[in-house]
Amino acid sequence: MSLAIAVAHFGIVGCVRAQSSAKAETIQLPIEGEMPSLDGATEWLNSKPLSAAGLRGKVILVDFWTFSCINSIRTLPYLRAWAEKYKDQGLVVIGVQAPEFEFEKNIDNVRWATKDMRLYYPIAVDNNHAIWSAFNNEAWPALYFIDAKGHIRHHQLGEGAYDQEELIIQQLLADAGNRGIHHELVSVDARGSEAPPDWTDMKSPETYVGHDRAENFASPGGAHPNKSHVYQAPEHLKLNHWALTGDWTIGKQATVLNGANGRIAYRFHARDLHLVMGSTMTGTSVRFRVLIDGQPPRAAHGVDVDDQGNGAANEKRMYQLIRQPNPIADHLFEIEFLDSGAEAFVFTFG
Repeated sequence: MSLAIAVAHFGIVGCVRAQSSAKAETIQLPIEGEMPSLDGATEWLNSKPLSAAGLRGKVILVDFWTFSCINSIRTLPYLRAWAEKYKDQGLVVIGVQAPEFEFEKNIDNVRWATKDMRLYYPIAVDNNHAIWSAFNNEAWPALYFIDAKGHIRHHQLGEGAYDQEELIIQQLLADAGNRGIHHELVSVDARGSEAPPDWTDMKSPETYVGHDRAENFASPGGAHPNKSHVYQAPEHLKLNHWALTGDWTIGKQATVLNGANGRIAYRFHARDLHLVMGSTMTGTSVRFRVLIDGQPPRAAHGVDVDDQGNGAANEKRMYQLIRQPNPIADHLFEIEFLDSGAEAFVFTFG
């Protein structure tokens, strides 16, 4: 979900940043193979079940995403814009929701995220990674561009390269005989967590807090996986190290707070800091307070907290907690949960 490329449980590349791309005038579109089957979807949202055969004659853009991945989130403004602009010229955008965490398999969570993110194009729920495997996919987000004859003509792993991708859409639509395509590129006004990242000043990597992939844990005595333990924070944290304070259980995917007033601290260097988290109890809210260098964030607060750092975790999702103004510097981030039942998964940055 950030600069670092993570290896996920099922032997794939994790969320990734933008990849380099060719200039528009040098785009070559070889045939990379036939569009695989979509039959592995466990459910469809916004559409009846779709098939590769039934889509023949349309230009297809398949986006592998998952709703808590920051790289997937930052791609969505362009997908929404392309789906709207080119729907009458024969483009069909399909989002394939392929979960990374267990909570992303819950169909109610997926329905909520789809509505909250204003995604009105077809969504294939790929809980078993059947479509992912059929495409031999490796990352979130990953975009596959398929021509009207059912051939994959291009794919992009990671966010970015949006101008090139839209030119490819236009080229495939024109090849399919569509006329009257408006060739100016879309302009998006991405805000909040969807805003483009500051790659030049990001020195903190995606950091998981479940023991399966946790790194740089700095509480004295180390981690005690899968059992309740009272942790303390060290006097000083190195850059990109994190620590717990209070009674926590460090599980495989997530770390769970067993009592009120537990903290997570992380020393980071990035414009934005996000935390994928939520409440262990469906329908309940966990109050929290965010500090930066021991003080309320004020102008550096993210969209999910106020300027005093107050917020509440309800749905399990990605929360933007810090968006600091320039100049970007190293800071100590702390989040104190005022209620028990907080569940934290991964830090990401922007």
